[in-house]
Amino acid sequence: MHRGEPAPPSVVQSVILFLLVSGLCGALVAGLVLPFAGLAGVTSEKAHSTVQFLPQDLKTEPLAQKSQILAADGSLIATLYQENRTPVTLKQISPVMRKAIVAIEDDRFYEHGALDAKGTLRALLRNQTSGDVQQGGSSITQQYVKLSLVAKARTPEEIQAATAETYERKVAELRYAIAVEKQFTKDQILERYLNLAFFGDRSYGVEAAAMHYFGVHAAKLNLPQAALLAGLVKNPTGYNPTNNPKRAKERRDVVLRRMQELGIVTAKEAEDAIRTPVLDPAKVRNVPNGCANSKYPFYCDYIVAKLKENRAFGKTKEDAENYIETAGLIVRTSLDPRIQKAAEASIKKHSKATDQAVAAITVVEPGTGLVKAMAQSRPYGNKKNQTSYNYNVEKSYPGGYGGFQNGSTMKAFTIAAAIGKGVPMTYRIASPQTIDLSGKKFSTCSGTTSDGDYKPKNSTRTVADPSMIEAAKASTNTYFLQLSQQIGICPIATVAQKLGMYDAQTMDPLQQVVSYTLGSAGLITPLMLSNAYATFAARGMYCTPQVITAVATSKRKSIPTPGPNCKRALSPTVADGVNYVLQKVMEPDGTGGKLRFGKSHLAGKTGTIDQNQAVWFAGYSSKLAAASVVADASPPYKDLIGQTFNGKKLRDASGSGTAGPIWESAMQAALQGLPTSRFVTPDDKTIRGNVKDLPHLKGMPPAEALAKLAQLGFKGQVAPQPVDSDAQPGMVAYTTPRQEDGAPAGAMVTLFLSNGSRATPPTPPPTVPTPPVPPIPPPTIKPPPGFPTCPPWDPKYPNCRRGGR
Repeated sequence: MHRGEPAPPSVVQSVILFLLVSGLCGALVAGLVLPFAGLAGVTSEKAHSTVQFLPQDLKTEPLAQKSQILAADGSLIATLYQENRTPVTLKQISPVMRKAIVAIEDDRFYEHGALDAKGTLRALLRNQTSGDVQQGGSSITQQYVKLSLVAKARTPEEIQAATAETYERKVAELRYAIAVEKQFTKDQILERYLNLAFFGDRSYGVEAAAMHYFGVHAAKLNLPQAALLAGLVKNPTGYNPTNNPKRAKERRDVVLRRMQELGIVTAKEAEDAIRTPVLDPAKVRNVPNGCANSKYPFYCDYIVAKLKENRAFGKTKEDAENYIETAGLIVRTSLDPRIQKAAEASIKKHSKATDQAVAAITVVEPGTGLVKAMAQSRPYGNKKNQTSYNYNVEKSYPGGYGGFQNGSTMKAFTIAAAIGKGVPMTYRIASPQTIDLSGKKFSTCSGTTSDGDYKPKNSTRTVADPSMIEAAKASTNTYFLQLSQQIGICPIATVAQKLGMYDAQTMDPLQQVVSYTLGSAGLITPLMLSNAYATFAARGMYCTPQVITAVATSKRKSIPTPGPNCKRALSPTVADGVNYVLQKVMEPDGTGGKLRFGKSHLAGKTGTIDQNQAVWFAGYSSKLAAASVVADASPPYKDLIGQTFNGKKLRDASGSGTAGPIWESAMQAALQGLPTSRFVTPDDKTIRGNVKDLPHLKGMPPAEALAKLAQLGFKGQVAPQPVDSDAQPGMVAYTTPRQEDGAPAGAMVTLFLSNGSRATPPTPPPTVPTPPVPPIPPPTIKPPPGFPTCPPWDPKYPNCRRGGR
């Protein structure tokens, strides 16, 4: 305040002086509204200096309107509102409706200013004569001001101040009314009033009321309908025709008779309207409010949660919620009713709401991140066998359940990391049914990790030293654990993080534990997993999941909202390689073989967590990706075997046999009608990998073989058990990886030593032939004279004697 200026008068002084001026101007009749006695000794100059401290202009809030959430095809998902209102122009309101409201509330509306002293006096006398309120005392402009002040009130204190029966409020209200009369034309005031007024039964504004009570637009209202609505504004609850049809008819007929008195309608028209039933209950239309009344309540809840995160709608979630429910927004979403129907039908076919176990599935479009469908077995609600939890999404809002461990579906990320490091798809690792990894170190992004007592086993059988493809088809745990040890957990975790994988309960990165590749690193949702697998289908292009595609005001003005957010997460060749491996899983001898259908290429992976507490199947074509889960969602979590699912007790629980059929039925229906699609075949380099040749080691002593591997930059180890081989006992029988496949630089090569069971006995050294000794001729003996001559050693001559005689 500047020095020398007079202090502003008190509120009471301002009120009194303003009333005096108003009275002098003919705006008030003494004692009509406020029982003031005459005020003497007050000059007009003094009055002017105090009136200036009264409020000047009425600052109104935008009309609260209902917001709509729409599916991708434009169909309605849900309506959100604090006040069910659809603003219309005066031209969109039938003339008889305009005449009816003016007749009963302010018949001299077009003749007076902000205050109708004559009309107010007449209303006072009429109401005193009848014993109840039949005509309004306040002008339509005054009523509009009061409704506006109440509408902009946010706290209980503000509401009380806007409705308090005090002199200050009434005079301030009148001052506002004068300002409104200067600012707007009569038609503009009437239009604003009819859009703001409450007509009972959660209907605000004449358009919403007309649609609710009669199922017609305000432009089509007839005489009895218009009279009913005009009579409601004075006491919307007391005259509500759905609850009090008798009182509603009495009030309507008062309006009709007043219209007849004023010559707006003839006596016959009035009588015909009076004989008309007040309401046809069959035509009453309720506008469901909120996601709980939506056809897709879980999806709707998730949409609203995402809207509240948008700071364009408010600095806080509370501000955003108020804006969303009052701004008349048009929210377009990615939900595809056809695909949603397929997902819901699959859930219904393979599970029941009364099951102990729950089932859920999400479908995502590769290359866009558009979330096409979400469905689950437990319906929305608070009754038995109902839930408010959305089992498909993260715990970023109260309704998000927050996921389950996802088992061997994590092996897809190990495959991607391995291919990215040049590991061939033919890469073999000796994979026993059980392996002791206790204390074994696994490298992570921050060092190493280990488990002091860890002896994992396989749940399926395959060859002793499977290739990557064979291990994927059989979901061989011991293969992928060793592969993750060889390439390190960090590359796998990096791929998973790039593809949007994180702990859905804590929103933190997945833990880099020894069993990371087996899906025990955190809790995962169907939405998260289906979107990650969609990245493989999109040849390495990752898109953040998108449920909201556009937001606009009621006047179709676009509001900024996060749009598509896609970026390259994997090279196309790596993604092609993953698709190639996971496509083999869908072959007849793979774990997903029974789920294959149609002519399009399909790829997928099963998942089962410890003690069968959750089972998964995630799979895709190049058009759609989906992930289904069946799990125990009621702590403490138990084995699914023995729990009821689809109305029966489970005797077995697996990704392919329990969760897989849900995926199959949903995807088969969702892909129906879409063109046949195929994956891009990976190039030979991707299949063979970036490998170095392995030396020929068969038959070597192990020490010599290990030294040779080290010389070539490989790591070496000796398998603990000898194997059947044709090599000599204790010598190298074969290696994994095999010599013909090669191995990545620095890879671990396992030497398998022969037990000699198939070895050929040693061949004796060849015998050197002895040259023949020539015979020694016998000595020549001359017999004495007279003896016969004969060989002394010849038996044919028995009479001959050696040496003769």
